[in-house]
Amino acid sequence: MGAADSLASLRGRIGGLALAAQRDPREYTAAARAAFLVRFEEMVDPDGLLSPAERQRRAEAAKKEHFARLALKSAKTRASKKKSPIRSNGSGDGTTPQGADPYGETQRT
Repeated sequence: MGAADSLASLRGRIGGLALAAQRDPREYTAAARAAFLVRFEEMVDPDGLLSPAERQRRAEAAKKEHFARLALKSAKTRASKKKSPIRSNGSGDGTTPQGADPYGETQRT
């Protein structure tokens, strides 16, 4: 991310917080949230055969599934980023010397 991207992101955050300080975010995001839920309603009942209550129940379940899948993908990505390469001890076997910190940090005494 470049400096211009960081500034644009910060400006957007400031604008969003200023708007939230003046108005209730639930009011100005209601249309977007409704449109988002319609996506799931159409997915679970493309032919419109279900009762409105059942369609909404299934749409809420589909939305929860969607966010659970996003959380799983995020957790997998974070876990893969946590794995750090093991530094070589010079023996060529990819291990660290006994007592050495694989992260290169100094030991606290």
